[in-house]
Amino acid sequence: MEAVVYSNFRNKMKAYFRQVNENMEPLIVVNKNPDENVVVVSKAEWDSLQETLYVMSNPYLSDKIMKGMEQVRLGKTANHDLIEVEDE
Repeated sequence: MEAVVYSNFRNKMKAYFRQVNENMEPLIVVNKNPDENVVVVSKAEWDSLQETLYVMSNPYLSDKIMKGMEQVRLGKTANHDLIEVEDE
């Protein structure tokens, strides 16, 4: 994860925003006072993190994922053909 000083970030904000979005890599913006440091992430990355937190904090969903991962690990999976539905 790259870090940039606040003054450089302020001067080149548009370029840093583009970089964060294109690389899907968070950027740390550091200040003299470490309590004021921030991390900049893309909206897509933020949404992904929020969804992961939601799923992992939901016992039902988390359990289903863990059971599915166990089935894959044990080779207990099956392939199915997709059913094509015609538009009416």
